[in-house]
Amino acid sequence: MLCLVLGAGLLGGAAAGVWLTAATPEAESAERIFEESRSLWRELPVEAIFPTELAGEGAGPGGADRHWSRVAVAPDSDCADAFDPALEDVLAATGCHRLLRATYVDDTESAVTTVGLLFTEADPAAMLALARDIDANGLDTRTDLLPRPRAGAHPAAIGFGDEQRATWTLRAMTDVPVVVWAVSGFADGRVVPDPLPAAEAVREEADSPVAAAGLGHEAIGITDRVERRLRRAAAGLAGDGADAATVPTVPPLLPTATRPLPASGSPSPVGGTA
Repeated sequence: MLCLVLGAGLLGGAAAGVWLTAATPEAESAERIFEESRSLWRELPVEAIFPTELAGEGAGPGGADRHWSRVAVAPDSDCADAFDPALEDVLAATGCHRLLRATYVDDTESAVTTVGLLFTEADPAAMLALARDIDANGLDTRTDLLPRPRAGAHPAAIGFGDEQRATWTLRAMTDVPVVVWAVSGFADGRVVPDPLPAAEAVREEADSPVAAAGLGHEAIGITDRVERRLRRAAAGLAGDGADAATVPTVPPLLPTATRPLPASGSPSPVGGTA
């Protein structure tokens, strides 16, 4: 039966907290948020994280606006068959607490994207290790480490399978035990023999069919907005009236990513019911 409650809170970025080693009020608050966020997937309505509509102001190629409609929400599940074997091995060290997935199509119904949230069993050190591994070794650019899509009954999503994967993102959060990912493809069901990482597909010089269709922008734009909604959910753990800007944050231990990203628009309000 479809689970109608989701949840989580992400504080964003591949950055770990000094709260791992320092006993301060900020450290204690960050540690509490990390632990409590692991179970929030069951407490929030689906609309809070995977809304029926996502607005992508400036998220498309050349700063064009994007708009996406949700066409499928998978029941919350374990991680069986959600990842290719090599990626499953990479994620094994953090464990699988629960997996949430939703699939979106763009307004033209030419692009389809599955976005996923893997709530892990990991402690802060393990999440930091995974984030460092992704960053240092380019794990988010390897074609043997693709997440798998989730098809839906909508005509644009019904044929979305492994062979249709065209581009993807993979991010390990470190202030909460969550891995966020997205995988995009053409909604006409065409096979894509050479998937391209989203960070490469959005580069100005990229000229492959995947890049020309803006599929990298689709994957990054949807990932950014779902992640932002998770940050707002995490803000609620910091206290009544808090917002994402006031959640305890700490200096990053990892270098800031240099890959080009499209401009981010304002997220839809968090809340609502399915």
